[in-house]
Amino acid sequence: MARTIGIGNQDFETIRREGYFYIDKTDLIRQWWESGDGVTLLTRPRRFGKTLNMSMLEKFFSVNYKDRGDLFRELKIWENEKYRKLQGTYPVIFLSFAGIKESTYEGARESMCRTIEEQFNKYDRLLTGELLNEREKAFCRSISTDMSDSTAAASLRALSDFLGRYYEKKTIILLDEYDTPMREAYVNGYWTEMVNFTRSLFNATFKTNPYLERAIMTGITRVSKESIFSDLNNLKVVTTTSEKYADCFGFTENEVFAALEEYSLSDQKQKVKDWYDGFSFGERRDIYNPWSIICFLDERKVGAYWANTSANRLVEKLLREGKPSVKQAFEELLEGGALHLEIDEQIVYDQLSTKKNAVWSLLLASGYLKVAGTAFEERSGRMYYDLTLTNKEVHIMFSNMVQDWFAWNDDYNDFIKALLLGDVKAMNVYMNRVTTEMFSYFDTGKSPQGEPERFYHGFVLGLMVELADRYVITSNRESGFGRYDVMVEPRSLSGMQEKDAGPKTYRDSVWDAVIIEFKVQDTDEKDLAETAHNALRQIGERDYQASLAARGIAEERIRKYGFAFCGKKVLIQEENV
Repeated sequence: MARTIGIGNQDFETIRREGYFYIDKTDLIRQWWESGDGVTLLTRPRRFGKTLNMSMLEKFFSVNYKDRGDLFRELKIWENEKYRKLQGTYPVIFLSFAGIKESTYEGARESMCRTIEEQFNKYDRLLTGELLNEREKAFCRSISTDMSDSTAAASLRALSDFLGRYYEKKTIILLDEYDTPMREAYVNGYWTEMVNFTRSLFNATFKTNPYLERAIMTGITRVSKESIFSDLNNLKVVTTTSEKYADCFGFTENEVFAALEEYSLSDQKQKVKDWYDGFSFGERRDIYNPWSIICFLDERKVGAYWANTSANRLVEKLLREGKPSVKQAFEELLEGGALHLEIDEQIVYDQLSTKKNAVWSLLLASGYLKVAGTAFEERSGRMYYDLTLTNKEVHIMFSNMVQDWFAWNDDYNDFIKALLLGDVKAMNVYMNRVTTEMFSYFDTGKSPQGEPERFYHGFVLGLMVELADRYVITSNRESGFGRYDVMVEPRSLSGMQEKDAGPKTYRDSVWDAVIIEFKVQDTDEKDLAETAHNALRQIGERDYQASLAARGIAEERIRKYGFAFCGKKVLIQEENV
């Protein structure tokens, strides 16, 4: 009989006690212990079993679970007598920052201090007896949500000392989702304050702590060492490109296919692979998203389970407000292409919008991109990665994200209709309305010259998703003697309709190819009409239609539009064929 699927259970004891579906990852215990690493920073995408594995480590090592070997019987770690003797023999501090998602620094600091206070409350027995002197007991009593910065910084180091004395053994510290406060601080604008607070806490806990046996921190991203890990020389960093622990998080293909057989779903193997395979850790290229697999086993149908649980605010912000080059690269990914980049896996949050390739580093760490190949350049000593969208589920998530950017504005769909039907008057009415409402939504640049370019690259993404089944939408590509701004090209020439072939329905038919050139009004141009005329002239002079003509698309089937801007005012003109 197939085991019960327990959705959302992240407590190892509950899963084992109730006999819920579980894939054995206990070899992580052996791999970590034998590594000898003092402090391990281990990054994996969300919903990849980080919290469950940390719960497993707590139940294995903690003296509070002494004589609970029943939780590990029939699992891989219990086959080794050495580790059977090790179970339940260390004091363990296990805390999580997963819930630190406040919009203000004051709120986030209070929540972090409360999390620390809860650890002290678990060991209030330290306040009785003579193990601690009066000053140390007073320190324990001072731990609260409004404790001073210096008290908070020293808190976990002190608790390690107290527990070490009580149990006569150094302390293991497990910190889950260490980077959640960092992400929220960046998104909500209190990065500097959070960095200063966290740096002091981590320095005392993990660097200058003589009472620490070992520690693991998990998170999604590798926050730069300069930000919060300065001079932490005993830190071992394990990211998604590292070989260590490659099969300890997520499900391998063999594990997934065995689960499908257990639930009589073997006939769904290829569909499940298409949707949920594609993650890679180190050289392992067969890692599946565990959350989606568990939900699939429960629902018995495919769906965007992982994407629908995502806290995508930061990713969406960076893509929507990114530079044109970011949007253009994102178009390549949505079209099934790959990016060839040098990646720095250290995330400097306050440089995400300015540092080259930083957004792609974040997307890789978050699991939205996968490594399709690598290339080492000996001359420079640099490693380059070929990055693609991870799988079908991720592609659907991003496509829906782009559509949502425009879904609230009915004028957007009206503009698409007008564009394909050649209704220039309607295009002008709709576009002036859209730009007024949406410039502030897409643009983060201070220069008025940059506003149309940033806005329209965001607009092109929405256009592409809406029409991607019938058209290829490209921007800033070479054709003829220059680089056009936007080209809308029919995927199939056989689907193009005759000019006068009955009523035109924009959703069901494929009409003309389109070339669009954007121009901001120059000071020497007397009005927008002249600017639009110059945009159209550039299309002709630089022969942007060359690539379309090479496909056999007749000149009369290529619509050419000049978009002229002055602030938020737009004038669109079409070249008369």
